[in-house]
Amino acid sequence: MTDSTTEALNRKLDRLIEAVARLAPPPVPETDLGGADCFVWQADPGYLEPVRKVNRVDIGLIRGVDRVRDILVDNTERFASGYAANNVLLWGARGMGKSSLVKAVHAAVNASAKLDLPLKLIEIHREDIDTLPKLMALLKAAPYRFILFCDDLSFDRDDTSYKSLKAALEGGVEGRPANVIFYATSNRRHLLPRDMIDNERSTAINPSEAVEEKVSLSDRFGLWLGFHKCSQDEYLDMIDGYVRHHGLAIDPETLRAEALEWATTRGSRSGRVAWQYTQDLAGRLGKSLQD
Repeated sequence: MTDSTTEALNRKLDRLIEAVARLAPPPVPETDLGGADCFVWQADPGYLEPVRKVNRVDIGLIRGVDRVRDILVDNTERFASGYAANNVLLWGARGMGKSSLVKAVHAAVNASAKLDLPLKLIEIHREDIDTLPKLMALLKAAPYRFILFCDDLSFDRDDTSYKSLKAALEGGVEGRPANVIFYATSNRRHLLPRDMIDNERSTAINPSEAVEEKVSLSDRFGLWLGFHKCSQDEYLDMIDGYVRHHGLAIDPETLRAEALEWATTRGSRSGRVAWQYTQDLAGRLGKSLQD
């Protein structure tokens, strides 16, 4: 074999090796739990992606839910301090600050400066619920305490992944790690559509057992915190808080009239509607909103 032939074969082998390397999956990034206080669980390939800038509002700006706010703060403070605490289901009217409250409470508890180690918040997407055991295995040996947070959790007809959640929360052999708690938000108190529950009742041999199977998931949450539609006064109070916080100059009577008209055109009053009006007002005044 000549030198030129050998060189040509080596070049082809090098190209083949490069092609095979490109087909291999990339290495799983290392998870640095001390690098941030908030993470997003990336189920594939299986690591925690740090969130450097969290999308949240100050807890003082969340109005109209004082009672559930205080309950959630108390539960979170107890858990962060190493005491017993419950999984929490925040359910009810859309736009009333369920997910905002979870993120705000996490920040408030960490800001209290009473903890030896910061409390970590990890968001897990609804479609990755069946990977909860993998995530919990990653967290159970860590020195930190973790809130696993799933926003807008619900299950559709024929979706069986809720069984994975049931086992991960309370029903598995190992159980939930002591340094992990689960918070979820949903528009549904039982996380399953009413027609799905009714269908199970009507078609099962033993209807009561079938319904028990479906609603037992929500029983894994020791705290159910209900969020209901706000009154007109609460809605206006939310807007007033936003306007003062962001320093928007507007006549109070004009503010009230515009805010009520905005709610009427939207057909609802909620914290989300109040925030959307505030964004519109700030834009018309040529102002940017504070982080």
